[in-house]
Amino acid sequence: MSVVTEPTLDALLQGTHIWRGDSQAEVAVPSVPTGHGALDALLPGGGWPRAALVELLVPRQGIGELSLLIPMLARLSGTGQWIALIAPPHIPYAPALATAGIDLARLLIVHPGNGGDTLWAMEQTLGSGSCSAVIGWPSFVNERGLRRLQLAAETGRALGVYFSSGQSTSSSLAALRLQLTPAAERLRVHVLKVRGSGLGATLMLDTRPKAPSLRSSSLPSSAPLPAAALPSGNASLPSSSSLLPEGEGDVFLLPPGREIKEEGGFARSAQSATIDPPCV
Repeated sequence: MSVVTEPTLDALLQGTHIWRGDSQAEVAVPSVPTGHGALDALLPGGGWPRAALVELLVPRQGIGELSLLIPMLARLSGTGQWIALIAPPHIPYAPALATAGIDLARLLIVHPGNGGDTLWAMEQTLGSGSCSAVIGWPSFVNERGLRRLQLAAETGRALGVYFSSGQSTSSSLAALRLQLTPAAERLRVHVLKVRGSGLGATLMLDTRPKAPSLRSSSLPSSAPLPAAALPSGNASLPSSSSLLPEGEGDVFLLPPGREIKEEGGFARSAQSATIDPPCV
């Protein structure tokens, strides 16, 4: 005869379905530091919540939103698990990611065919147990889809982040919701939802990359990129450069057809590297 063990009160309070809006809020799975001390101080666990969803609301693409996640991605890429980017709107620039400390050999980029496939790919990668983080750009999301993503994140103990645009709503299944807006050379981060006492806080974060120029880095322009980062069709990176208007685009994401821009020690190129392997 089997004995059914009832969960303890402490175990229940740490669950993702129990909400504590005070300073006693805790997390069941260790969080991942954001790389920004002021933001870590507001979040229970001191970082991005694992086994949970994070919603980042942006007024438009290319305000530096991915730069906010780069320290976390660099840390997780060293764990031996995969990092999956699902349906990124622009081309990630491999040398900039590598210079920021991200192991390109652990990076997967998936281009689904439509919005429904994007949610499916996010669900599969989150629940696979092989991905430490899944970053998605879904064209739409609904309550049913968010529930499935949350359950998948809990099953795979992975961090799930998705970007949304437009006006913020008062309800969401995401454990953490941040509204991002550009502010000169910084990023304004407003906390819309959080476990703990940081609700309503606003931070000004400098997310500009703090890395040496690629000319003096471990990835000089003449050095070959890792196989997973090579552009398709054996295309080479252009050697010429032209400055784009200030504030256009994230340093790690480049719309197709743009030329190189150097900003904060990083170079960007239209011939950026992507890979399209299955993650599951």
